[in-house]
Amino acid sequence: MYKVELLAEAFNLDSLKLNIENGCDAVYIGDELKNFSIDELKKSVEYAHNRDKKVYVSLNKIPHENDINEIKRYIKSLIDTGIDAIVVIEPGMLTIVRDVCENIEIHLSDQANVTNYETASFWYNQGIKRVIVSKELSCEEIGQIRLKSPIDMDIEALVHGALFISHSGRKLLSNFLKGKNADENNRINSKKYNLVEEKRPGKYFPVYEDERGTFLFNTEDLCMIEYIPELIKCGITSLRIDGKMKDDEYVATAVKAYRKAIDAFYSDPNSWEFNPIWLEDLNKLNNRNLTSGFYLDNPNKDE
Repeated sequence: MYKVELLAEAFNLDSLKLNIENGCDAVYIGDELKNFSIDELKKSVEYAHNRDKKVYVSLNKIPHENDINEIKRYIKSLIDTGIDAIVVIEPGMLTIVRDVCENIEIHLSDQANVTNYETASFWYNQGIKRVIVSKELSCEEIGQIRLKSPIDMDIEALVHGALFISHSGRKLLSNFLKGKNADENNRINSKKYNLVEEKRPGKYFPVYEDERGTFLFNTEDLCMIEYIPELIKCGITSLRIDGKMKDDEYVATAVKAYRKAIDAFYSDPNSWEFNPIWLEDLNKLNNRNLTSGFYLDNPNKDE
C-alpha cells in the first residue's frame, strides 16, 4: 500500500519548522512568499531536505503581458533555492515555468477546477505531475479520476481548513472602504470582515483580503480527520491542510492530529477507528463549526 503525503501550509520559517516537527511530509508556501525572502526560502529548503521533507511554492498568478519577464526572473530565483515543485493555475504560467526550467516538477492548483479524469489527463499530458482536484468532489468521484488517469499522476486534495467559495483578484475590501470614516479605515488593516445573510442568522461568511485579492469563505471549516481510510482508499496522493485565516499554532496542531490518524491507519488498516482525542486540541483553538464538505455526499442547504 502506498503511503499518503501529509502536506501543510507554512507562513514563515518558524511555521515551516513547526509543521515539520509535528509530522508533515511536505510544506507549501503561498504566492509571493509573503514572509519569506529568497535567502529564507533557501534555508527553509535546506532544513526540509535535511529531514527528507519537500517544499512547494504556489504561483497562483495570471500574468499580464508586462509581467512575464519579471516572473521568469522570479521563477529562476525560486528554482535556485532547490524547491521541489511549483504550483500554477493556468497554461501560460505552465509554459513560463517550463521555459525557465525543464526539470522542475509542476502542480496544478485547485483553482483550475479539475473535476474529471479527462481534464486531469489533459493537464498531465501538458507536463503537470500533480493535479489538485476541485473541492466540490466526493470521494467516489476522486476515486474515478484516480482509476482512469495515468498511474504516475499525483492527486492532491484539501482535507482540512477554511473553504473559500469565491475569489477575486481585486482588493474588494480596500476599494469598498475607500472614503469611509476613519474608524472603518483603521479596521481594514485586519483585512478580515464577515458577511451575514438576513435569512441565516448566526451564519457568518468571512471575507479575507491579502496581496492575492479577496476571498469569501464558507461559514464552516473543512475537517476530514474522521475519514482517513476513505481518503486514502480513493487514491489521493497528498492530503493538504490549509492555513488561511489560521495561525501557526493551529496549523501545527492540525498536522500533529492528522499525523496520528494517518499513522494509526497504516499501523492497522483493517481495525482503524477515529479517536476523538485527535480533535480535542484543535477544538480548543477553533471557534468555527466543521464540515465534511462534498466528500461524503452533497452538502445540505445550510452548508
